[in-house]
Amino acid sequence: MNAFVTLLAKNRNYRYAWTGQVVSEIGDHFNNIAVFSLAVAHTRSGLVVSGVMLSRAIPAMLAGPLAGVTLDRMDRKRVMIASDLIRALVAALFILTVNRRDTWLLYLLSALLMFASPFFTSGRASILPAIATDEELHAANSLTQTTQWTTLAVGAFLGGASVMQFGYQWAFFGNALSFVASALCISRLFLSGRGFRPPRRSLTEAQVVRPWHEYAEGLRYMRSVPLILGLTMINVGWATGGGAAQILFSVFGEIVFNRGPAGLGLIWGCAGVGLLAGGALAYTVGRRLSFENYKRSVVVCYLVHGGAYVLFSETRAFPLALVFIALSRAGVGFSSVMNMSQLLRHVPDAFRGRVFATMESTTWSVMLISMTLAGVASQYWDPRTIGAIAGVLSSTTAIFWGWAHFSGRLPEPAREGVEPEEIEIHGEPTV
Repeated sequence: MNAFVTLLAKNRNYRYAWTGQVVSEIGDHFNNIAVFSLAVAHTRSGLVVSGVMLSRAIPAMLAGPLAGVTLDRMDRKRVMIASDLIRALVAALFILTVNRRDTWLLYLLSALLMFASPFFTSGRASILPAIATDEELHAANSLTQTTQWTTLAVGAFLGGASVMQFGYQWAFFGNALSFVASALCISRLFLSGRGFRPPRRSLTEAQVVRPWHEYAEGLRYMRSVPLILGLTMINVGWATGGGAAQILFSVFGEIVFNRGPAGLGLIWGCAGVGLLAGGALAYTVGRRLSFENYKRSVVVCYLVHGGAYVLFSETRAFPLALVFIALSRAGVGFSSVMNMSQLLRHVPDAFRGRVFATMESTTWSVMLISMTLAGVASQYWDPRTIGAIAGVLSSTTAIFWGWAHFSGRLPEPAREGVEPEEIEIHGEPTV
């Protein structure tokens, strides 16, 4: 905890980035609870929740390549601010959906919101090694991710309660304001020299008008480094069941346990608590884990994650279900912090935008399939059965990662991700 306080006190850039993260992500979860609760309340159908999730997954998947190339070409700070301002406008327009019985506007606005998101989320990951020294990077990564899960817990609890107390309009308006606040925080970031523009070679005219070649270059890099490819496949394995889980949270909260928006908020909130606990544990032991033990820990994490999700799906007692969902997410939280640490250490600056955006779009593309199947299955099968299958599928991550590790296919690559001698983090902008 002292390392987190020191980081926030001494690192001006990280402090602004972190503040923007807190505000915008709490607003995000107000939006999530409101949208999913509104969709289920109007239709009582898991298929509609699936439709909303698909309307988010497809644009996020399609935006990934474009976001990756853009972030590796342009000033990442400006790209992130533009993403925030666009999302603020779209978030405010959700107010128009409250008194409508049809759902097409929910789909459209969800799609627009998520198309803009990878430009910010991948940008935030890309700039982290530039605003934290090598010594600060482990704490910065851990705090960024544990903050993400803390805001999930807080935002979900408050979102569910506020929707019940004040209505859907307040949640959507608060989400819009949160993006404006985030943009203001990001605008205060400053680095001397080239700033937040990645190192680039001169682009030919053909490369400017055909960015696919740059994106393909990023894919070749990811394929050439076994660890980076393996970390991408972790996302694929998790998403096979993780997509269905996103649908089932709403179904379990609103229909299975019949708890309304507050119940949905409790499920998401306890998931956030679990992620936070797992991330905190990763911060505590992460520096002491050897690379070999790190790889073994991934296997354990996904066995715990999948097994606990099966138990969540099958238990009849709501309080016990909350315990199991927290345990399930704790496994994901530990692995996520450790995996991101590896990426930040090993991915060169010139490739960061494409690597993070590709991993995000790959995850969403697999989740899209999982969500579609779960939505259709919810019309014919019991949600508990679908949940058990989802938990088993997510556990497959442990199988392929364990095979790759124990067969020697995941050697540690050279550390190219951080170049402290090129970083100036405490400088103030001159007027």
